[in-house]
Amino acid sequence: MRDSINQLDTDLFLWLNGLYASWLDPIMIFATERNTWFPFYALLIGWLAFRYRKQAIWMVLTLAAAVAISDQTASALLKPLTLRLRPCHVPTLQKLIHPVLECGGLYGFASSHAANTFALATGLWLLIGKQYPWTKWIFLWAIFVSYSRIYVAAHYPLDVLTGAGIGVLAATLCVFILRTIQGQFTHRNAV
Repeated sequence: MRDSINQLDTDLFLWLNGLYASWLDPIMIFATERNTWFPFYALLIGWLAFRYRKQAIWMVLTLAAAVAISDQTASALLKPLTLRLRPCHVPTLQKLIHPVLECGGLYGFASSHAANTFALATGLWLLIGKQYPWTKWIFLWAIFVSYSRIYVAAHYPLDVLTGAGIGVLAATLCVFILRTIQGQFTHRNAV
């Protein structure tokens, strides 16, 4: 069963990684670089601070906690536990893939990029999605960044899907904890 899943994952990776074009390479490099998104994060924090004032502190802390949990689950827990090589480190795939960047760390399960971007997208959606339905479009950004990891040959699709799931769960947990704390605080003030 495990071999069948790995083979399916490898086949899907090779197909997706094979959908490359030279004009797309710089776009995917831009998407996959972590530092690319710092201005977006700064604008997001600024907008939350402007819109929500003091309440923004708890929102930003909740989002940061979700990202930290998702990142550590993917990088510090799963990568050393599973020891699954990134596709760009697998010798039998070297002539079949389209690597765009240096390969990076040895292990790739699960994708921290996917975990972190989906944690942020899910957290925002759960925190302010009812007030601002446009936040659902941030999931397209998370999908784009996550796909870029397959494009640059750093991750298999299962790495990305697992990372996305970790991010969704981490954000759901952190927002649940925030809502619970807020509910208790509101209840105490009402008494």
